[in-house]
Amino acid sequence: MEQLVSDNLIKFIGVSNFNLKELQEAQRVLQNERIACNQLLYNLDYRVIEKRILPYCIKQGIAIVGYSPFGHDNFYSLQSTKGKVIGEIANRHGRTPRQVTLRFLSLYSNVFTIPKTSHPDRVRENNQSVGNDWSLTDKDIEEINRVFPVSDMDDPLEMI
Repeated sequence: MEQLVSDNLIKFIGVSNFNLKELQEAQRVLQNERIACNQLLYNLDYRVIEKRILPYCIKQGIAIVGYSPFGHDNFYSLQSTKGKVIGEIANRHGRTPRQVTLRFLSLYSNVFTIPKTSHPDRVRENNQSVGNDWSLTDKDIEEINRVFPVSDMDDPLEMI
């Protein structure tokens, strides 16, 4: 990978689905470059990366690219307990549940999400989750943390 950077074939080195041990080992073998990002499964029901990998990446300056932020074809129905909480927060802010979800998953400065869609309206909706014109309150964050707790287990990582 370092040779690819040296040959100007890639600009940065990124990895995908590396747990903490694998990430540290990859860092040890690099001599001239650093790991820029780790692409990981990250959504409200799968927050295990917040336990050890996320804090480590913050300290190391490694971005986390969170994929499948709405789950895998199973976003919350507004009739479900979890969906109601996200829906109520969305209503308070004049946003959609998906915008609230993306905003929450992007609370850490080194995390960005990559929601998959082929619908232009959904792209616009996703785009409106970011920006400085709104933010989640401490109460919103507490509610989300209560309904979507971080798992005690953090390895092995799940992937899609």
